Amino acid sequence: MDTDPRSTLIAAADYFYNRGWMLGTAGNLSARTKDGSFWITASGRNKGHLSFGDFVRIASDGTVLHKPDLETRPSAETTIHQVIYSLFPDAGSCYHVHSIEANLVSRFTDGDALALPPLEMLKGLEVWQENPKVSVPLFANHFEVPQIADEIRERFQDVLPPVNVLLIRDHGVTVWGSSAETTRNYLEIVEYIFQYMVAARKTGIG
Repeated sequence: MDTDPRSTLIAAADYFYNRGWMLGTAGNLSARTKDGSFWITASGRNKGHLSFGDFVRIASDGTVLHKPDLETRPSAETTIHQVIYSLFPDAGSCYHVHSIEANLVSRFTDGDALALPPLEMLKGLEVWQENPKVSVPLFANHFEVPQIADEIRERFQDVLPPVNVLLIRDHGVTVWGSSAETTRNYLEIVEYIFQYMVAARKTGIG
């Protein structure tokens, strides 16, 4: 948890933008600081051209602690980041991107969880069983994002997810980890798995 993680978030956003996961103003990244507050990307900012002035600092209760000007607003998904940080005390960062594959696989089931194939790459999500049966929690997309956050909180208070990943149908994937590096690794791994699932479906394997 860096005192000011904005340079790390800018580098991550640029990387994800160039992979096609955060095109235009899509997606949002945050990182928590030692006092429990977190920096999050501001609403409506192009993720391939961020600067220090494109972030808002939020207290754990949702209070805005810092923003560059009166017009700047925190990301629309701020409440989801709040929920993740409140439920997972060890979470140091939270990344939400809008990849094509994440949206496609969210339609592979009508249920509230997406089963992942037992790939070796699951070890990158801290899954160490042989032939693991792992599912990613899947949530409905709502126009009012706080409703999504409330549903995440309600479900995770009862049962924690097997991996630090959740999907919002037709919206995107969210991952969290103890550090920016860990969170980035998780995101790359889960996006690889989603790409595999889409490719497998095309070839008739899945």
